[in-house]
Amino acid sequence: MDLRFTAPLWEYDGPAAWHFVTVPVDVADEIRLVAGEPRGFGSVPVEATIGATTFATSVFPDASSGGFVLPVKKAVRLAEDLADGDTCEVALRVVGE
Repeated sequence: MDLRFTAPLWEYDGPAAWHFVTVPVDVADEIRLVAGEPRGFGSVPVEATIGATTFATSVFPDASSGGFVLPVKKAVRLAEDLADGDTCEVALRVVGE
């Protein structure tokens, strides 16, 4: 099952230059339904697609939103010409569903 949403890309304001997209709470609820028991740190393995780029990663719980955050690595940002604040159309598939 592909879960789809649109959200802005944002840069973590810590020492590393990590970029994330916040998964909306309603989509996070769907992830929890199909994922079963979470892995370490509450992460859930997913296959994500942004634009024409598909990549394997995990989503991680986000206490501030009640949803998850999706890390977007540099290779994906470069391939899709994304910068901080750009809106991303995302498709997620829970791995092992």
